[in-house]
Amino acid sequence: MDTLPTTDYCRYCLMCRHVCPVGHVTRLETLTPHGWGLTIASIQRGLLVWNAETVDVLYSCADCGLCRANCATDQPLPNAIAAARAEVTAQKLAPAIVYEIEEQLKTYENPYTKQSPARATETGAVALFVGDDAQYRWPGGVAAARALIKKTGVESVEIGVGRNNGYLASSLGFPDTARALAQANLDELRGSGARKMLVLSPGDYFAFHQHLDERLGLTWPEEVELIELTTYLFDHLNDGTFAIKASGAEVPHAYVDPTHAVRVSVRERDTHPARILLEYATATPMRELFWREGRAHPVGSTALQFTQPQLAEKLTRARLEDAQTTGAQMLVCEDAGTLAQLARFAGDYGLQVKGLYELLSERI
Repeated sequence: MDTLPTTDYCRYCLMCRHVCPVGHVTRLETLTPHGWGLTIASIQRGLLVWNAETVDVLYSCADCGLCRANCATDQPLPNAIAAARAEVTAQKLAPAIVYEIEEQLKTYENPYTKQSPARATETGAVALFVGDDAQYRWPGGVAAARALIKKTGVESVEIGVGRNNGYLASSLGFPDTARALAQANLDELRGSGARKMLVLSPGDYFAFHQHLDERLGLTWPEEVELIELTTYLFDHLNDGTFAIKASGAEVPHAYVDPTHAVRVSVRERDTHPARILLEYATATPMRELFWREGRAHPVGSTALQFTQPQLAEKLTRARLEDAQTTGAQMLVCEDAGTLAQLARFAGDYGLQVKGLYELLSERI
């Protein structure tokens, strides 16, 4: 990808600066969308070079999609940053941890454990992509998702169990590794014979939709419907084939938009199924964070958790602080990576963390 056109547009534009989560927690102008655009454009013009300082700046972006989601001209700055990282990794100038994570992804297809996923062999009309975050960071959500899908009268076949969706490698600057991971998941999907694939989070939806095409040059099979599980359940709730019983003893709670939610919800749907499902399942009104929906900030569940763990922690704590101001005692989300990060520090703020799928499975 030629990053210059995009970075030229972004380098002096402040339109999305106010929503950048990294800019908020660091208060450094360099670490905002126009700062990354200016750095990359300056490198390409020969005004700067890739060195320890500029590479650190490049790898401080969360690749969360907020800049593009709030851009009137839809500039793909996150793609340009990923392309710049690919140039840096090819020149062997990236931090050592970046290459370590890539090797782990190449060897075991996930960044969390030295265990390769078992290949899927079952066939069926509906597939459920599990992935690595759900399998290793929040496995209770997978069991709950199985129960919820079964309640709609469907037996799903599971694919990609423990395998990364390809986004992490792409974000780190390894498009070939990302492509191999995505293709392995597509091959399992094809082998399953499914005509519908459910995903557990907006991040997985983005990885198999926009990301697959724009960054990896792969094509989603037209005959297969890609749908988030929350949307699937919402549709079944509307047609009467799925029911939820509200609890009368719920603590004050807030919904936390998953990391990458802005990459899906802002552009592709008018309703918000996860919020509606949560409203059906709880008797007390839901609290709302300030940074939500179209401006929803991520927690530190992107590549930053590996490359910049202190910055990732700041992002997570910022979400917990935002939630604390609402008076909520429990935080609810459907995304495994988001839940795992919130749970690490929630106790410091007197907050509980609950998976949406687990909560719903208790109400059916």
